[in-house]
Amino acid sequence: MSHRPFPGRRGVLRGSLAASAALTLPAAVGAAPAFALSGRPGAGWGVQTGDVTDDSALVWVRSDRPARMVVETSATESFRNPRRWHGPLLGADTDFTGTTPLRGLPAGEQIHYRVLLADPDDPRRTGEPVTGTFRTASAKRRDGVRFVWSGDLAGQGWGINPELGGYRIYDAMAKLDPDFFLCSGDNIYADGPLTETVPLPDGRTWRNLTTEEKSKVAETLAEFRGNFRYNLLDENLRRFNAQVPSIIQWDDHEVTNNWFPGEILADTRYTEKSVDVLAARARQAFSEYFPISTLRRPGGRVYRVQHHGPLLDVFVLDMRTYRNANSPDDQATDPRGILGREQLEWLKRELARSRAVWKVIASDMPLGLVVPDATDGRPNIEAVAQGDPGAPLGRELQIAELLRFIKHRRITGTVWLTADVHYTSAQHYDPSRAAFKDFAPFWEFVSGPLNAGAFPANALDGTFGPDRVFVKAPTTANVSPAGGYQFFGEVDIDGAGGELTVRLREQDGTVLFTRVLQPGRIGQ
Repeated sequence: MSHRPFPGRRGVLRGSLAASAALTLPAAVGAAPAFALSGRPGAGWGVQTGDVTDDSALVWVRSDRPARMVVETSATESFRNPRRWHGPLLGADTDFTGTTPLRGLPAGEQIHYRVLLADPDDPRRTGEPVTGTFRTASAKRRDGVRFVWSGDLAGQGWGINPELGGYRIYDAMAKLDPDFFLCSGDNIYADGPLTETVPLPDGRTWRNLTTEEKSKVAETLAEFRGNFRYNLLDENLRRFNAQVPSIIQWDDHEVTNNWFPGEILADTRYTEKSVDVLAARARQAFSEYFPISTLRRPGGRVYRVQHHGPLLDVFVLDMRTYRNANSPDDQATDPRGILGREQLEWLKRELARSRAVWKVIASDMPLGLVVPDATDGRPNIEAVAQGDPGAPLGRELQIAELLRFIKHRRITGTVWLTADVHYTSAQHYDPSRAAFKDFAPFWEFVSGPLNAGAFPANALDGTFGPDRVFVKAPTTANVSPAGGYQFFGEVDIDGAGGELTVRLREQDGTVLFTRVLQPGRIGQ
C-alpha cells in the first residue's frame, strides 16, 4: 500500500509523547480538582484530537483547576516558530475540560502540538506542556488511508487491571500507525459499577483500579463525568490519545443498558428513573470529554459525516437518541425506526452527495444480528433484526428503505462497521439469500470489545440475507479480558488502486481474517 511514511514519528512517540502520557495524575484520581493557591495547572488526563479533516482539528484537554487553554502547533517536534491558538477558559461548568479548534492546517501533514494551561490571573504561570501529534487528511488520493475501529470499554465489571497492564489493546492499535480511531460506542459503562476484585473461573482473581464514581450506577452529572475520567487513568489510553485522532460515537452504556427515549427504569439500583434525565446528563459529560464539533453547535448532535480526503467519508450514526421504544419489533409500519426520520433523510442526502471512493457507515449496532432486550414475557428487540427471516418488519423497514435508496441511486463503495456484540465477525448480505431483495450486496464487519466481557455469537436474521463468513467468539458468556476474545479491526485503503482491505485482529494485533474489496462497485 502507498500509505505515507513518517519516519520521524516513532522518535516522537518514544520521546515527548511518552513523557506526556506519564504525567502524574492528581492524588485523588477521579475526584474534583483541588483549588490550590500555589502551583501551576496540570493536565494529568492527557490530550486528545478529534474530527480531523484536511485543514482542521479539535484539540482536547482537562485541567486540574481553572486555567486558560493555549495550543501551539509546529511542523516539527522541536517547535521552532510555533503557531499559537488561544483556547477557552476551563472551569467547573465543563468539569475543567475544553477544546480548541485548529483551522487552516496544511493537508496531508504531520502536525505536532502542545497544550499549555495558564493561570487565569497570571498568564505567565503555565503548567508542564502536554504534547501530541496527528496527521491531517490528505488531499491526494495516492497517499492512502489507514484506520482502526472497535468499541466497548470497561464493561461487565472488567475495568483497568494494572496486573495485566491495563488497556493493552491500545498499544497494539497504535503500532499500526493509523490515521484515526473509530470508536463504535460504549465508551463507558455508566451502568456497570466496578469492584476491587472479581473471582475468575480458573481460580485467579481479577483486580480493578476503582474510583468513587465507578462504585455505583451513574445518575448525577458528576458520576457520569467520573466514568469518562476513569478510562483516562489508563496510561495506554492516554498515550494512544496523544498519537491517534478519534471519531467517537455513542450507544447505550454511555447512559444505561438498552435505553430508549421516554423509558422509565424499573432497575432498583436507580433513584432517578427517567432515562431522559439520565441521557441529558450523560450527553453533557460525553460532549465534555470528547472533541466532537457537531456537539458544540446549536442543537448539537452525535450523527455526522467525517470527510477524510478523496478516498473516504465516514458516516457516524446515532441509533440511540431518535429510536422508538424497544418492543417485539414486528409492526408492519414504523415511521420512527431506529434512526428517526430526520437522521435517515440526512444519511440518504449525504450518501448521495458523497464523492469519496469509499463510504463507511459507522453503525453503533449491527443490522442482521438478533440482539434481544430480555423481558419477563416475549423478548423485546434492542437492535434492528427481530429473528423473523421474512419480509421487513419494525426497524427493518427503515433499513430496507435505506438499502433500496443506495441501490437505486447507484451509490458505490458502502461498507458497514460496528461493534456492540462483544465478538468479531464478518457478514456478507446478498439479495439472492434474502426475503427482501431490492438492494445491492454489501459487507458488515464487527469488532470489539476493547476491554469488556466477551459473549457468544448472536443468531442471524435472514431478512437481508446475511452469511456469516467469519466469526470468533467464546462459547460462554462474559469471558473476562484475561481469557482473551478482545478485538479490533483495521481498514487499509490503497492510494494507488483504491482497494479497501479489512483485517479483523486480536488484542495483540494478530490477524484473524482479511477481506479485500474493490472500488467503484454498487455491491460487493
